[in-house]
Amino acid sequence: MIEAPAEVVRVERDRAWVRVTERQGGCGRCDEPGGCRSMRITEAFGPSDSVFAVQDTLGVQQGDRVRLCIPEHAPLRAAMMSYGLGVVLMLLGAALGNQLAGTGNADVHAAVGAAGGLLLAYVLNRTLARSRRWRGMLTVSMARETGECLSTRS
Repeated sequence: MIEAPAEVVRVERDRAWVRVTERQGGCGRCDEPGGCRSMRITEAFGPSDSVFAVQDTLGVQQGDRVRLCIPEHAPLRAAMMSYGLGVVLMLLGAALGNQLAGTGNADVHAAVGAAGGLLLAYVLNRTLARSRRWRGMLTVSMARETGECLSTRS
């Protein structure tokens, strides 16, 4: 389970808007001499908005400190479906287009096949985003600041 400390910014009905209070990740040597500053790349286009909505199962109030809990596999699964699927289908589409081209205009056919692969990946990712089962595997949950994140297996 991946955990991050957060503070509740506001609460409405069964949703809590939380702000991550500490940046997590890397080896912790970002600003030290010899550090690679790898976590700085996340702010290349400006600081990200770290306030987002989470299902409120704890009955929190504004100002409460909580722990955000994300299943270990969730970030990798999301990245593989978002980016990996697009790359694989683009390459397969380009290869198929190249094969169908025969003797002429192989580059044009490969480009059209690659675009078709990307379009298919886009449609599949949009479909997955609407799937309750898929979203359930990527859910962020909350625990009390002093409590532990409960392990959920999918």
